[in-house]
Amino acid sequence: MKPDYRVLRMMTGNKSFDAVWAEEYGKALASHWRTWAYDPGRYCDVERKLTVPQMLRLGFRHKLIDGDAVSVLEYRLDRLGRGKGRYATTVQIVDPDRLSNPQQNFDMPNIRGGVEIDADGAPVAYHFREAHIGDWWSGAKTMTWRRIPRETAWGRPHVVHDFDHERGAQHRGNGILTPVIQRLKMLVKYDESELEAAILNAIFAAYIESPYDPEMVQAALGENFDDTSLGAYQDGRIEFHKDRRLTLQNGARMPIMYPGEKINTVNAARPYSNFEVFESAVLRNFSSGTGLSPQQVTQDWSDVNYSSARSSLLEAWKTLTRRRDDFATGFAQPILTAFVEEVHDNEDLPLPTNAPDFVDARAAYSRARWMGPGRGWVDPVAEKKGAILGLDAGLSTLEIEVGENVGEDWEEILDQRQREIESCLKRGLPLPSWAQADQFASQTITDPEEK
Repeated sequence: MKPDYRVLRMMTGNKSFDAVWAEEYGKALASHWRTWAYDPGRYCDVERKLTVPQMLRLGFRHKLIDGDAVSVLEYRLDRLGRGKGRYATTVQIVDPDRLSNPQQNFDMPNIRGGVEIDADGAPVAYHFREAHIGDWWSGAKTMTWRRIPRETAWGRPHVVHDFDHERGAQHRGNGILTPVIQRLKMLVKYDESELEAAILNAIFAAYIESPYDPEMVQAALGENFDDTSLGAYQDGRIEFHKDRRLTLQNGARMPIMYPGEKINTVNAARPYSNFEVFESAVLRNFSSGTGLSPQQVTQDWSDVNYSSARSSLLEAWKTLTRRRDDFATGFAQPILTAFVEEVHDNEDLPLPTNAPDFVDARAAYSRARWMGPGRGWVDPVAEKKGAILGLDAGLSTLEIEVGENVGEDWEEILDQRQREIESCLKRGLPLPSWAQADQFASQTITDPEEK
């Protein structure tokens, strides 16, 4: 939580809004957020199944695959009580398929894909099916729609809808697989053809070919067909093969054919002999269309070195951070804002005298920095050395390095390090090198000398 204390000080002229207050306020608000978001009873979820981080992950998945992330916020006073929820704000992740025009109508000037808009094109309400169209057990609910306003009269969101805008005046989104879906279908068909060829080769190893002589063929095709000669030939083949178990000493069978027979092996020709090259080309097109690296898609890192892998991951990281930041702004932040409003109304927060109401400074009070999973390391030694150099040169901060690379709160890292140092001193243990005040960063990044 990082409230914008400068805006609050400018609005009120109260100098109590400073960095010290912002830190105290942020820690208090973060405590309430953790209590709500990680409640073991899952009272933050309307369905009581997921925590807030799990709901955000599910919403992000819907946005990537379906193109839209949709949630409905409810204020459930019936969830409050001893042994129950502490906060009334609840969230429900809604399948984007349920967002549709009432009675399956075509798009109209004021309703586009279930989104009701005003004269300016701004959403004012959303229309949801009571149940998913594929839910057979819901009956009439699949053809019943519910209209939910976008927000209350004072700006508290009822519905949060986030998608990537590709054109102006767009009302619904497209998934990241949309540009490459045709190539994925081609790859699926190709895989099926390869599998059929492999199964055919495995099941039908060989067959015995027995050609008829011209007399038998002529007799079979003639008007006066007599199967005596044909039957005699087939009976002879059957008698011949009844007891032909001749084997060599190593167990190999010795085939002895009846006159006119020969063995042919089944060789199912594959549609394209260069399967791996074709599959690699399709997956590379898929990776470029989705903003991922080819190695992330194929999970094959055998053909890249450290420099190539790091360059590829850094390019993919740009797309990942852009998507994460957009999702945090468009989906996670409105949910946080609604929760902070409830905390301001019902909890005791460290606010200076004459502090503005929440509705008058919503953006300043609920400002936050969202952290996701860390980027990780390709070469931990080399990359951590670079991080230390950046800190020493003033080009980075501990908050940036810990947040991007580890995905943790830098203050919690420092608090934990302090507890570890105090525990070592309490037990009379020698301090590790990172805890010694006379050990500078320039010394810690020096490579060991060869003996």
